[in-house]
Amino acid sequence: MTETGTRVGQGVGDRRARVVEKLRVAPGSAADLGNRDSAWTGGGEFASLSATELSEAAKQLLARGVHDLRHMQQRLWANGTQSLLVVFQAIDAAGKDSTIKHVMSGVNPQGVTVVSFRKPSAEERDHDFLWRIARALPARGRIGIFNRSHYEDLVAVRVHPEWLDGPRPPSGARGAAFWADRYEDVNAFERHLARNGTRILKLFLNVSKAEQRRRFLARLDEPGKQWKFNAADLEERALWDEYRHAYEAAITATSTPWAPWYVIPADHKPVMQAMVAALVVEEIRALDLGWPEVSDEDRVANAEARRRLLAEPDA
Repeated sequence: MTETGTRVGQGVGDRRARVVEKLRVAPGSAADLGNRDSAWTGGGEFASLSATELSEAAKQLLARGVHDLRHMQQRLWANGTQSLLVVFQAIDAAGKDSTIKHVMSGVNPQGVTVVSFRKPSAEERDHDFLWRIARALPARGRIGIFNRSHYEDLVAVRVHPEWLDGPRPPSGARGAAFWADRYEDVNAFERHLARNGTRILKLFLNVSKAEQRRRFLARLDEPGKQWKFNAADLEERALWDEYRHAYEAAITATSTPWAPWYVIPADHKPVMQAMVAALVVEEIRALDLGWPEVSDEDRVANAEARRRLLAEPDA
């Protein structure tokens, strides 16, 4: 570990607790997105680091988080009694895909499911908006990653209410009461999941408009990245204020004690990824999972199996 890594590695637990508390949207309080710094790097000694040192320190903290997550996932899988659902929401180019890739790089893929929710299919439109979400939930012992989620039906369709139209649109006028009912439905749905063993971690990657522009230009300027750009992204960028308002309302209304929101500064990708890794680790750690207990009967059977293995002649 470098000198910078050693310095920032000290007091990780205390720093992690402070950062988590700052990122959390306290239930009952406003999301206050306008006053959350999308370039915040965690404060403390991080504020005095150069850009190169900051990137190096963040990558080392991410590596620590990936290592810890690998061990936390083993306990989650071994117990098979609870699950973790991680919800990612963000405006375009905030870094959802790369964050999922880096944070989950060390886990056993057998115990993780990543689902990306796009435009609803005809079958999905024939059901309520939570139907397709319920079908994709992680089983006990697993981590589920939602790359976009049921919150698209609180945010994107609020910005584009015409997307609700179709052969079988949901009933009700699209006024304040309609959205209030949806917030209530989501809160009840998530409370049901929490009561039945699914811990929920909701992350909003908070990128600035200036940083989004820089990332769009980087995609357009590099032939190997142009496939990631869609001309329709500029049409959505023109609705920046509408999206921010919709996210502000949704996060404020749905940050609950059983499923709080965390607003992650997303202008510095390595820092953002380190913060996300720390949050995922802490969510599983909070389940306080030990290794499964072996029954007396199984213990006897294991001892007999060991005896038989030792009695076998060497090959």
